[in-house]
Amino acid sequence: MLEALKHLLFIDIETASGHHRFEELSEGLQQEWLRKAQFKWNVPEGDAAALFVDKAAILAEFGKIVCISIGCLRPAGNELKLLMRSFALEDERILLEAFCSKLEAFSHSLNKEHAKSLAFVGHNIKEFDLPYISRRLIIQGLPLPECLKLHGKKPWEVPHLDTMQLWGFGDVKAYTRLALLAEVLGIPSPKDDINGADVSRVYWQDRNLPRIATYCQKDVETTVKVYLRLMGHPEINFRTEILSD
Repeated sequence: MLEALKHLLFIDIETASGHHRFEELSEGLQQEWLRKAQFKWNVPEGDAAALFVDKAAILAEFGKIVCISIGCLRPAGNELKLLMRSFALEDERILLEAFCSKLEAFSHSLNKEHAKSLAFVGHNIKEFDLPYISRRLIIQGLPLPECLKLHGKKPWEVPHLDTMQLWGFGDVKAYTRLALLAEVLGIPSPKDDINGADVSRVYWQDRNLPRIATYCQKDVETTVKVYLRLMGHPEINFRTEILSD
């Protein structure tokens, strides 16, 4: 089983609004936000600006990545160890460069066969995390890593695994939160004092990136447990080790 896990990289990201206030946007972006808010949430123009603080983080054009956490499973004596690393920085470009550098190192650590099939595993990553990372890389003028060059690939040629889609069993309309999935599967999930909707506030008002990174890491840990359960391996246990540079 461990051999089948070696090429998997579990991932989660946290995002915040790209600016603290709507008024900090350029005039062009302000107009585009008003259009987007009216179209996406059907709010009148007068209320769209106030919506920026709460909603901008989910759109790559108006948000930014403030944390990426990744983890891989490796043997540690008679048990498995989840080696996890987080990139949490105010400068998104430096954050993304560091992430891509570690991604390249991870790929090089695999044998040729595994490197070709390097796959991200995460919850709702095909609809959110991976597209968001790719868009922000382009916006920051950075190249896409090979494993994110998905344009033109057929669905079965994309190796990445989405636990939300695995749980959907072909139901493309289904949306199930990671916390709900963990709960119904009986997987202990740490109860934190923040959730995804709080990240912008914690980032801009509290300036507390370590708190965001801890929240992100716990989501990765929960995703690993959910994935193992969905793959029929609930008996596999692991301990988590947080790595730092």
